[in-house]
Amino acid sequence: MPAFRPRYLLALAAVLALTAGQTATAASAQDSSAAALREVMFVGNNWDGTADVIGSSGDFARIGRVNVIPDKAERLAEINADPIKWIYFMAIRNSVGEGHDQFVDDMYSTPDGRWMVVSRPSFADVVSIDLATGTINWRFPVAGYRADHMAVSPDGARVAVSASTAGKVQVLDIGTGKELGSFATGDKPHENIFTKDGKYIWNMAIGDVTTSLDDPAWDWTKGDRHITVVDAATFKQVKVIDMRSRLDAVGLKDFSDAVRPAVFAPDESKLYFQVSFFNGFLEYDVAADRITRVKTLPKNPATGEDRTTWVNDSRHHGISMNPSGTRLCVAGTMDDYATVVDRATLRQGPLVAASKPYWATVSGDGRDCVISESGADQVTAVDFATGEKTVSVRVGDHPQRVRLAHVPADWRGPSAS
Repeated sequence: MPAFRPRYLLALAAVLALTAGQTATAASAQDSSAAALREVMFVGNNWDGTADVIGSSGDFARIGRVNVIPDKAERLAEINADPIKWIYFMAIRNSVGEGHDQFVDDMYSTPDGRWMVVSRPSFADVVSIDLATGTINWRFPVAGYRADHMAVSPDGARVAVSASTAGKVQVLDIGTGKELGSFATGDKPHENIFTKDGKYIWNMAIGDVTTSLDDPAWDWTKGDRHITVVDAATFKQVKVIDMRSRLDAVGLKDFSDAVRPAVFAPDESKLYFQVSFFNGFLEYDVAADRITRVKTLPKNPATGEDRTTWVNDSRHHGISMNPSGTRLCVAGTMDDYATVVDRATLRQGPLVAASKPYWATVSGDGRDCVISESGADQVTAVDFATGEKTVSVRVGDHPQRVRLAHVPADWRGPSAS
């Protein structure tokens, strides 16, 4: 075997050192990239057309604000030039909007934290907004005339949006806004949920919530309301669940079958959901395909019993569960409270006073339930362990959806704002 000359040994050492340095640099860059993102919460201020960005836990302090309708003048000009679009725009304002335009329903961040993706009901679209500049990256007009709830896939690559007047859900590439596929639903698709493995999408259609035919005897006039489960890769229908027969089977013939917000247990064996007009929630066994428990929550004596005065057929709208699956948190929208419920016993905790709470989600650290108080323009955290309020933070006009998200660690707001 030939002997190595010193210069070869030196060259080999240099190569090894360089390779190690490159590996270390790459690892350092990855660590730096991961460290450069901050977990936050997006709060959609529906009537403002803004989204507040707040801390995801602790004091939930406000970090910045994003204008989600930077193209407002252009969109209004487009609507005013089209009589059909104008009619729907005004109908949204005067019905589900309670006299206001609906500028932001739902929002998520892209995986790299650079963009916010927003559904805008009155503009019937989904847009991607650059969080650094506040400008629009892409815009996707949904089918029909109104965009509603969204859901993001577990890998953050796709976003599903309910095109509520078209009776379908459209799934978009979150980076490009390109439509990847769609699927038909019942009337007025609403809530969307990806299963945690990303294989399925559950959509809940709530029917027409704007009519005054709210008596149980007229429930059939509200339209075709059911849960549609599809394959998230092919968008082919896997199952349809009509809660009407399941409700009837447990003696709840006067209950609406319009499934509103819902949340899975951690193992996805049970679904907990709210229905129109009901002060409480129901438990559904997925494998057994039946309702197993019903929890009725207190009525606020100050809440009138005239159903036509309840916003969009809601009574309670907003439900979440802590990460361990031991506690549920419910937003009692028309009853002006939120409460934590023990999942095993269904025993409720204190009723935390809140002004028209519209949504419930979970803090980044899993300790708190965070509700949006649309009547008080604030978000409030409720401790899952004690059921007591911990803090409230002021936000914009009529906060509704609240979602966990990520932004650059040093972000304080778009430079263009």
